[in-house]
Amino acid sequence: MRTILVVLAVVANSACYSMAEDRVANEATVRSIPGLVAFWDFVKREPDGLRRFTAHVPDGASNEYPLDAANYVKDYWGTGREATYADFPQLGRGPFGNAIRIAKESDPDFRPFLLIPRSRLHDTPLDIKGDGRSVSVVVWAIRESGNHALAGIWHEGTDLKQTETTGIAKVERGQRQYALFAGLNKQGSACGHVSENGASSFLNKYALHKCNSLAQSPEVPADSAVDVLDDSWHCFAMTFDHQNDELTGWLDGVSGDRWLDQPKNDKLISSAYNAYMQGHFSRTPHKEAEEDATFPKDQYYNPPEDSPLSVKVISESAGKRVELREHRYTKIQVTMQAGKEVSRDLVALRLNPWWYPHGLYTPKDAKSGGPFTIGRVIHSSRSVGFTGWIGGVAVFDRALTQVELQMLANLRLRR
Repeated sequence: MRTILVVLAVVANSACYSMAEDRVANEATVRSIPGLVAFWDFVKREPDGLRRFTAHVPDGASNEYPLDAANYVKDYWGTGREATYADFPQLGRGPFGNAIRIAKESDPDFRPFLLIPRSRLHDTPLDIKGDGRSVSVVVWAIRESGNHALAGIWHEGTDLKQTETTGIAKVERGQRQYALFAGLNKQGSACGHVSENGASSFLNKYALHKCNSLAQSPEVPADSAVDVLDDSWHCFAMTFDHQNDELTGWLDGVSGDRWLDQPKNDKLISSAYNAYMQGHFSRTPHKEAEEDATFPKDQYYNPPEDSPLSVKVISESAGKRVELREHRYTKIQVTMQAGKEVSRDLVALRLNPWWYPHGLYTPKDAKSGGPFTIGRVIHSSRSVGFTGWIGGVAVFDRALTQVELQMLANLRLRR
């Protein structure tokens, strides 16, 4: 009997040592990738005082971005209780040795998240903004439910006129820069979101510059057995590459091509469809019936269509020819008469990668910029959002390559 116990103890110690080795090796892998700005593994903490989680940062950096706990409903509506670190249960394991839980809160006045207030990040390396800037956000997570925010600078604003904002105490315009979501319109995908103005897009009330990875993560109960959780980690990532104006979502190191057919029928993306058509109408020599002369030119959405990747003839008769032209970001149906285009329609729009020809929103000062948050973002609807485990968050000031993202996606604990 004693021999069996000794063997079991050796096996257990070996497993613990293996996990500890993995944690250290995985952490080193993330830190070795060029462009790292901050990496929270939920193991590194302040040595004393509040003992908040802090980030691994490049050598010589002084700001380790400690994370505060807060309830944004209390901050903006004046109701609900304060949040503390006790509201984020810890797993004690994960790709880097620990993870925090974002729970399914039943109290409508309680939406806790972890954050770095704007006062402690403005104009620091984490404050990636302006023209000529690229960014990548990587989050290792187990998704229990939901499709909303994982991490980023994405204060959606509390200024929308809707039921949830009735009696709100603190009204603020949107202060969006960049963030990674767990799907939004394609639940469970890796959804990157960026904004050039901090507010809305294409005259819609929401910001709509976003991408969706082709693959979608499954739902896994957060209270599953540890062996199930160990096998359920996914690597969500977004990259914005300013050099080619592309915003791309990646799940487990794979982006995939995602298209939306008939965008004019989509509840949200119909606004991008209209922005495309208004931009097209503005370039035709005559006034079109559906042309809106008041549509702001800076909100046109017209991805490059210099030469089609493919052309398919749909019909042809009596000098009339209808073609389906596929470009990198659009599929358009064009009607030709006597060799001249007489009409066109946007019949498909590429959601991954998404064409984004702007810089990232640059707040004029700290008061007009949003915080960096993990687990949730400030927004008017106050929905529960993503729930599950988050085991690591990393931000880079460049667009990571597919090879690098696959390497990060492969960080797993040996079992």
